[in-house]
Amino acid sequence: MAHADTETVQASSRSSRGRIVSVFRHMRRDRQLLILFIPCLLFYAIFRYGPLYGMIIAFKDYSVFTGILGSDWVGLKHFEKFFASADFWLLFKNTLLLGSLTLVFGFPFPIILAILLNEVRVKWFKKSVQTISYLPAFLSVVIISSMIIDFLSPNQGIINQLLAALGFEKIYFLIEPEWFRPIYVLSDIWASVGYEAIIYMAAIAGISPSLYEAAKVDGAKRRHMIWSITIPSIMPTIIIMFILKTGSMIRVGYEKVLLLYNPMTYEVSDVFSTYVYRKGLLESNYSYAAAVGLFEALVAMTMLLSANFISKRMGGNGLW
Repeated sequence: MAHADTETVQASSRSSRGRIVSVFRHMRRDRQLLILFIPCLLFYAIFRYGPLYGMIIAFKDYSVFTGILGSDWVGLKHFEKFFASADFWLLFKNTLLLGSLTLVFGFPFPIILAILLNEVRVKWFKKSVQTISYLPAFLSVVIISSMIIDFLSPNQGIINQLLAALGFEKIYFLIEPEWFRPIYVLSDIWASVGYEAIIYMAAIAGISPSLYEAAKVDGAKRRHMIWSITIPSIMPTIIIMFILKTGSMIRVGYEKVLLLYNPMTYEVSDVFSTYVYRKGLLESNYSYAAAVGLFEALVAMTMLLSANFISKRMGGNGLW
């Protein structure tokens, strides 16, 4: 029995050494690719995982003079203060509504655009639409927000000029709360529809032409092929994109909100990200802002995990 145990240990040791040798052999073989990967690894180590150390200040009364380790530990004090404040439910409602509206109304548009472009047979028209729809992806959020402000200006904006020409009264779009959410959602669709459509067009390009040829032989029309071949074939891509969108739904980008909102629209536009910006950078309340940001990140992670779990339970694909 002892001899058998010794042989087992030796076999396991040889197997471990063999795996280590194999790993080093593959690393030596692919050393050029690994060298190219180093900048990406450094980026994530420095700018993604390194700052996680700073989350500690959410549980401390942070002072720039004493540093992170020297500040007093207060536990969940800042979280309790945030949950008890009147701002919590307003921020939660605004963030969830903006994220949900963007997901519900913005998610289908790239899919529809990709399918429609796939059906276009006139090449110059197809390329023109692709170029025009993709153009906003090259513009920064600042430029897009500036364009929105100029277009909706009550005096010189093209929208109000058209309204005045048609006999309607001018509308102060950016200071009337009821207009903020439609403006945000529509501008987000305009800015992202072309870029995201490329992903679905790439998925459509991977569909075997023989499926469409067989459908034609059976007498199927174009609309039948879309519903029976195109959409089912790109469904894994749609599910993955939906999971990613769901995970980022609660993390509404603060850049555009920050550039478009004002005190007149705080009741409908103030979200977690802009609240963290005001509390942390403008009021220098770093610990409180870190607690709010950490809560936002945890909610986003929970939504991502839930969407992935539901997708896999329903028989679909998941991110992992």
